[in-house]
Amino acid sequence: MRVLVTGGAGFIGSHVVERLLAAGDEVAVLDNLSTGRRENVPSAVRFFHVDVRDREATRKALVDFRPDAVNHQAAQASVVVSVRDPRLDADVNLIGGLNLLDACVEAEVERFVFASTGGAIAGEVAEGDWAREDVLPKPISAYAIHKLALEQHLAVYRAQRGLKYSILRYSNVYGPRQDPHGEAGVIAIFLDSALAGRTLYVNALHAEGDPGCLRDYVYATDVARMNELALRGAVAEPVANVCTGIGTSTRDLALVVLRATGRTVPIESRPPRAGDIGLSVLDPSLPERYLGDLIGLEQGLASTAEWALGRRSAS
Repeated sequence: MRVLVTGGAGFIGSHVVERLLAAGDEVAVLDNLSTGRRENVPSAVRFFHVDVRDREATRKALVDFRPDAVNHQAAQASVVVSVRDPRLDADVNLIGGLNLLDACVEAEVERFVFASTGGAIAGEVAEGDWAREDVLPKPISAYAIHKLALEQHLAVYRAQRGLKYSILRYSNVYGPRQDPHGEAGVIAIFLDSALAGRTLYVNALHAEGDPGCLRDYVYATDVARMNELALRGAVAEPVANVCTGIGTSTRDLALVVLRATGRTVPIESRPPRAGDIGLSVLDPSLPERYLGDLIGLEQGLASTAEWALGRRSAS
């Protein structure tokens, strides 16, 4: 199978590329390197230094490589940035996505797998509940609105242009190669701070001093496994969560990070953050059906901490 991965030089995309190569697939990466790293792209992979906002360059890359399937990981991935600059988010996550879909149609791509968001689209869930794939969307950020809009465009492209698709709604993804220097990826930020001996800051759920937001953390290799299945047409449902169904408060997460790193640093509280969903846990029925056992937070964080420590020692 020939697969083009957008955002393949980035965190999640590089894990998808790695898995596809291990399976013997021919892979190309399309990435503007705004957050991705060129060294994340193996030498065996063809690389297109292209921004999905560049309609013509995106078209040329797809027509040149002629993939059987496209895996769309490229995104403006920060909710906070989307609140601050909704036009930027729309340009990348919606207009860029439409540029890619049109290029897929011209290049006669058979299947499109879209990395969407579960928590941001579903909105707040009741305590002890899960957000299922058929939940009524309740987006409260530009990021969620634009991800949902591209999901809806996919249904139109399938009906009118025959493009098969799978939508994977991620919970909070973590693992090796996640960049701590940004506004997304609390685990990467906590690991970097703990290893540097800096304070961990917990953004409150309701008021400063509480345990913080409740999140569902899923390991990157499990996410890559689900993407591979979707690319091969093995996920029957058009929309599937990728999650564990286990909620962890930000304060509890900080404690797990300290155990994984063996560090002792202060944990301090901050007020709630604009655009954050308070309680966000997804229904794991589909990932459990397709993937079986998922990597738990303690195990995943231990592996991620080992990688982060190695990276720090090498720098």
